[in-house]
Amino acid sequence: MKSLKKQRRIQVIAVALVALTLSTVLIGYAMRDGINFFRAPSQVIAEPPGPDEVFRIGGLVTEGSIRRGEGETISFSVTDGGAVVPVTYTGVLPDLFEENQGMVGTGKYISGVFEATEILAKHDETYMPKEVVDALKAQGVYQDPDKDPEG
Repeated sequence: MKSLKKQRRIQVIAVALVALTLSTVLIGYAMRDGINFFRAPSQVIAEPPGPDEVFRIGGLVTEGSIRRGEGETISFSVTDGGAVVPVTYTGVLPDLFEENQGMVGTGKYISGVFEATEILAKHDETYMPKEVVDALKAQGVYQDPDKDPEG
């Protein structure tokens, strides 16, 4: 009788371990394309990622850098104060996208140009993505819009 209970307990534990392993593998498989790491322009220039790596880049759109090409292709530069990365994007930009404003783009860094598949811009006058603020603070160029510049 005891060996039957012991055998049943071992079977339940084995099935639970198999189910746990299978669910972990399925979750990892589902998330393989859904995880995009953030990089500031200085990090991209210092350690360029491979051409197959999808990541997010963020910073301020450099003044005077927006160039509209043929069709829906737009090129511009993004900076964190320490480095400038050229960006190309084909599509419709967000309404609030403009020079000297924060942006985050998702895409790949190929041959020295970030080829964006998605561009996000600030959603109101004071918002800037946390990653962009952190990168700008690290470069010493971030100015808090809530603080009075006079003192």
